[in-house]
Amino acid sequence: MNINICSSHIQKFFCQFLSSAWQFSILRIVLSVCLIFLSSCQGQVEKDDGVINLTLWQSINPPANRDVFQKLVDKFNQTHTDIKVKSIYAEGLPKVLTAVVGNVPPDILSFSPQTTGQFVELGAIRPLEDWLEKLPLKSEIIPNLLEESRLNGHIWSIPLYTSNIGIFYRPKLFQAAGITETPKTWEELRQVAKKLTIDCNGDNQPEQYGMLLPLGKGEWTVFSWFPFLLSAGGEVVTNNQPNLTNQGAISALQFWQDLMKDGSVTLSAPERGYEEDAFIAGRVAMQITGPWTYIMKSNVDYKVFPIPASVEHATVTGTGILYVMKTTPAREQAALKFLEYVLSEEFQKEWSVGTGFLPVNIKAAQSEAFKQFISKKPVLEVFVEQMSIAHPRPIIPGYSRLSDSLGRAIEATLLGESPEKALKTAQERLEIIWKSK
Repeated sequence: MNINICSSHIQKFFCQFLSSAWQFSILRIVLSVCLIFLSSCQGQVEKDDGVINLTLWQSINPPANRDVFQKLVDKFNQTHTDIKVKSIYAEGLPKVLTAVVGNVPPDILSFSPQTTGQFVELGAIRPLEDWLEKLPLKSEIIPNLLEESRLNGHIWSIPLYTSNIGIFYRPKLFQAAGITETPKTWEELRQVAKKLTIDCNGDNQPEQYGMLLPLGKGEWTVFSWFPFLLSAGGEVVTNNQPNLTNQGAISALQFWQDLMKDGSVTLSAPERGYEEDAFIAGRVAMQITGPWTYIMKSNVDYKVFPIPASVEHATVTGTGILYVMKTTPAREQAALKFLEYVLSEEFQKEWSVGTGFLPVNIKAAQSEAFKQFISKKPVLEVFVEQMSIAHPRPIIPGYSRLSDSLGRAIEATLLGESPEKALKTAQERLEIIWKSK
């Protein structure tokens, strides 16, 4: 059953029946019915055979990666007679929030670390540090990944996978432009982008651009810009308060605008900055993305270089995590057994080789199977080496509001606004929101 059906009916009946007291009572009945249906959508009912049937919601993409995950879930189910995990594709935060507010959450949720603050405020997830401290596997987890799980002195999730952002490029286009070395600094990147921008017929409409930048105010734009913010020594949060007008943030945004003014970058379609069509077709020579990209499965020539440095070398992590939702003690303990399996060398080795994400388990990263996998896809070495300088986006309760305002500032700058003014406007908007909390 589609959860959206329940949500749409709730909204419809709300509008129709809120006008009087007795009609509101009917609304309460309708809400209850919908929540019963929502609960049935999740299949959380335990049978009388002693098996705890858990639901896991995930939004893993592309579908090939979901297939890898399902095979690993099947392995868990085959080796555990008392626990069965059902993996369900459930994309979008609204669905999750509907289930949480209706008190029918999944048992395990795969999502982004940046939603942690929101779930903590709702009391929807349970802290994991007590369990993790007793887990022998803890010493095998890449240490800095747990920093993305921390908030208010607690650990709220475990990493399912990780990676980071680099710059993919077309070696043949570099060679044709006479470029023999990849850029190491922002200024070198700017000069390389100019050389790779080619207008064959002189109509001021290049047939080939140096690089693609993501247009839009969504999270992909913010995510893509973050390595430049970090490289400039900038920040967007200080003492849990928004801080967008620092010099590092201004410099990072100014650099993107400089690339635009040079005419050496083209913008993606709105909110489609992750699409690789222009890169694969040779209309752009460089693209900011990570190893999950379809580029690695395409037939075009490609390589990767690290994010060039301004003040320091840096990049941003792209980590997927698992939450244990608050349900019952028995269900939560069963869910923790699955999380232990996810952190294991066995799971991480098979998952990473099957998807291209980096292992979160040190032994898996050092395994012969993963080394052989990297030898066949040497571009992954760039992302492995960058993990030591990779940092997360902020883990705070108001991250969604921060990201929205920051995304608007980036979009405005790409469309011609000065970085200082765009960031000042975003900062003022956020200060109003923070004061009203």
